[in-house]
Amino acid sequence: MRHVIRESAESDFEALLRLNAESEHFLSPLSLPRLQFLHRQAWYRRVICLDGTVMGFLLAFREGADYDSPNYRWFAARYREFLYIDRIVIGSAARGQGLAAHLYQDLFTRARSQGITRITCEFDVDPPNEASRRFHERFGFREVGSQRVAGGKKAVSLQEVLL
Repeated sequence: MRHVIRESAESDFEALLRLNAESEHFLSPLSLPRLQFLHRQAWYRRVICLDGTVMGFLLAFREGADYDSPNYRWFAARYREFLYIDRIVIGSAARGQGLAAHLYQDLFTRARSQGITRITCEFDVDPPNEASRRFHERFGFREVGSQRVAGGKKAVSLQEVLL
């Protein structure tokens, strides 16, 4: 199947909310007002489509964004310049087809073209998200810190890769 990666638009928001809800056990919940706010702040806000249907999305933020995520703020307190991957979501019907890797490759290409050399993210380690750990390891991410979030209910590994 051929995929298309394009900028997300307001007309995609219903699909993005549905996809996010499907993966909320690994992500923070997303309401329409929150999505609208994040979409305005994001440096990278793209969707991946198969046969015209949105099957996934990625949101990433540059330094200086008006974003209250404790993980984003952890990086902002330590790095002058960075790109923070807030969430990547692939619908359950499309997992295992390499769509997340296509989005990461697109993000990395765009970052390089803008002179961005540090990409950051996090994934859950308590409870563990082993698939995310393996995925990020393949792209060369390494741990630079960790913290407890969600009122202490989760622990995350804070990661970076240098391009």
